[in-house]
Amino acid sequence: MERCRAHLFNKEIAVDQAPIRKPRTWGWLVLFASTTTLLCCALPILLVSLGMGAVVASLYGEYLPWLRWFGLNESITFGATAIILVVAGWALYRPGRTCPADPELAESCNAAHRWNLRFFWVSIIIWCVGAFSAFVLPWLSSLD
Repeated sequence: MERCRAHLFNKEIAVDQAPIRKPRTWGWLVLFASTTTLLCCALPILLVSLGMGAVVASLYGEYLPWLRWFGLNESITFGATAIILVVAGWALYRPGRTCPADPELAESCNAAHRWNLRFFWVSIIIWCVGAFSAFVLPWLSSLD
């Protein structure tokens, strides 16, 4: 705790003030986690659908061979990213979230929170597109 001086009814008083902490930004972690699901599943399906199968083969075979692991282990990839998204959602929507009382810091805190929410919902959409491409589309194509 830091001590600072405040004025109350024209009298100076000592006030304890908690140190200001930088807000945690979950947005980048969430966006990175959901992007792996997009790279492993949705993007290759889109490229093959557009007739660019050779591009997918060269990406997975020669240029970015580490991406194959995500494609071969879809359940692990989607499970891990789902856990990350759930934890991030809890962190963003948890009860008791507060911002500092200082108006300038409060505005910065609220702006960071709005951006984190945007990143979170974009990541949820990316994850859903990837999950649909990885699990639902193959099941639908097997119904024929």
